[in-house]
Amino acid sequence: MKTKIFSLFLLVWVLLLAAACGAQEPPPASGGSEEAGGGTVQLTVWGAEEDEALLREIFASFQARYAGQANFQITYQPQSESNCKDVLLGNLEGGADVFAFADDQVAALAAAGGLDPIGEAADIQRASLSAAAEAASVGGSLYAYPLTADNGYFLYYNKAYFSPEDIQSLERMLEAAAQAERLVAMDWSSAWYVYAFFGNTGLEVGLNEDGLTNYCTWNSTEGPIRGVDVAEAMLSIAASPGFANMTDTQFLAGVQDGSVIAGISGVWNAVAIEEAWGENAGAAKLPTYTCGGQPVQMASFSGCKLIGVNAYSQHPQWAARLAEHITSEENQRLRFQMRGQGPANASAAASPEVQASPAIAALLAQSEFSQLQRVGGKFWDPVTEFAGSMAAGNPSGASLQTQLDRLVEGVTAR
Repeated sequence: MKTKIFSLFLLVWVLLLAAACGAQEPPPASGGSEEAGGGTVQLTVWGAEEDEALLREIFASFQARYAGQANFQITYQPQSESNCKDVLLGNLEGGADVFAFADDQVAALAAAGGLDPIGEAADIQRASLSAAAEAASVGGSLYAYPLTADNGYFLYYNKAYFSPEDIQSLERMLEAAAQAERLVAMDWSSAWYVYAFFGNTGLEVGLNEDGLTNYCTWNSTEGPIRGVDVAEAMLSIAASPGFANMTDTQFLAGVQDGSVIAGISGVWNAVAIEEAWGENAGAAKLPTYTCGGQPVQMASFSGCKLIGVNAYSQHPQWAARLAEHITSEENQRLRFQMRGQGPANASAAASPEVQASPAIAALLAQSEFSQLQRVGGKFWDPVTEFAGSMAAGNPSGASLQTQLDRLVEGVTAR
């Protein structure tokens, strides 16, 4: 009887041990065919075209760090961070293992199953700026690795043309530019920038609880500032001989040829602007503009760039390690040195070299008047159409209220 009981106990113990061993996949460092040096780990990485040299340097240090654990074949492919979600969700299984994207896409990627919650997230959250960790989270869970905390815009200006007092007011800047026969530039073909006029007026836009559709009150006829007040202010700005509606590319070209002496852009242009203007390169928070007879501080969208790991990756653990390496403190410092981008890592962001950057300082000053970009896809085209009409001086002659009503109808469409 004792023999039977012992045999039964031994059988149960063996079955439990086998189940436990089969229930979990060993991590990359634990040994296994991929880690023994004979296996091949193929990883595809999507990143901005301008980041190629930086990423290749980071890939090299990753391969050196894990040399002998696998034969790595890392393929870089340029992919815009702004529409990464759409491309990835078009073919999740064939998409990149690791990819860079703007934080406003994280909820949709998580909902579609393209991202899984990150395990051991507490260390990443502690190491990151709180706003960056929030931007990488959905429902309190971290779904991506914070990379930068600088996806916003502020004012660049040439100190040879503007005093510290001038840059406090957009109207004063336009007057100075017109007198100098130069231009102040802003991109009204991008709804991202156009938010600057509505953001601090009491007029609202944002996501509904479904996470897809928008609410918008930009056509409001009540309150201290009405929608038509903003529209009239934009028409007045557009009519100034010192103003130019320019894309980001046109703005930088104007800086370089001397025709543009101020404009609204982000940290990605910091190096080129410093090269063009030298010691006269200045950066500051956005100015006020006159709206409804009062000065209104211009607002901005803010955001972060994130690194995601495809939930359908064939090598999810190695992909996660590469994502961690790309977003490490060391490589965020390297990113700042090579690309001038502001780190999401708190220690890197607090470093003297980052704190000394005029562009980063301007972004931090503007952060008081910014909000995370959280709008659905129907936001962009109607706002761009409206702003295009204002930039052209309202050539149709249509009622401003009618145009604002059409804008809101489009933004809130289901």
